[in-house]
Amino acid sequence: MTVLHEDDQILVVNKPSGLLAQPDHTGDPDVLTLAKEREEASDPFVGLVHRLDRPTSGIMVLARTSDAARVLSRQFRERTVQKEYLAVVEGTLRGAGTWRDYIAKPGRHPDIVGPDHPDGKPAALDWQALRRGDGRTLLRIQLRTGRPHQVRLQAAERGRPVAGDTRYGATGPSPGSGIALHHAILRVEPLSGDRMDTYVAPPPDGWAPLLTAEMEAVIEQALTQAHPGH
Repeated sequence: MTVLHEDDQILVVNKPSGLLAQPDHTGDPDVLTLAKEREEASDPFVGLVHRLDRPTSGIMVLARTSDAARVLSRQFRERTVQKEYLAVVEGTLRGAGTWRDYIAKPGRHPDIVGPDHPDGKPAALDWQALRRGDGRTLLRIQLRTGRPHQVRLQAAERGRPVAGDTRYGATGPSPGSGIALHHAILRVEPLSGDRMDTYVAPPPDGWAPLLTAEMEAVIEQALTQAHPGH
């Protein structure tokens, strides 16, 4: 993983696809353990305040103090953070809109369910089609909620699965590793002061075979506009 920002309170990294957010039964490498290994203290505090699916790449912020963990956890819980994703989906989409569904986890994996399902929770996101080409569409997505596998499920529900996401209906694996879903922009309230802190991360190099030249240009423009100093 690549470190995007580090100070006394937080660590911000760009998680590659395939890396776990936290330890699980596989024993495979994970962001939380790698972050702790970077610390000089023998028993460092590193707090996980949000997660990304294993095949999803992009920005993760971790707390380096208990105070930072409390503040950041509150922001994610109250949805005052702004999370923007880039996704390449199969098929064509035009314009922009909002997807609203209900997601539950009736079994091992989450799924779209009806509004009357006892475990269903509202899931909403705003999407904008940035460019189209080669039978795919580049989307910019802003989450309103943070449900498990939300973007993947909601895109697949509309017949536009995320490229490479064979679990949810993609026609084949991505040319690179993982899936074409990337947490590209994160805005959080600072621990001190009143200006939103913005972090940006470009998508993985493995996306290159999926992108047209126009898609690459619009991604660069979007990240530059989000963080001019980047």
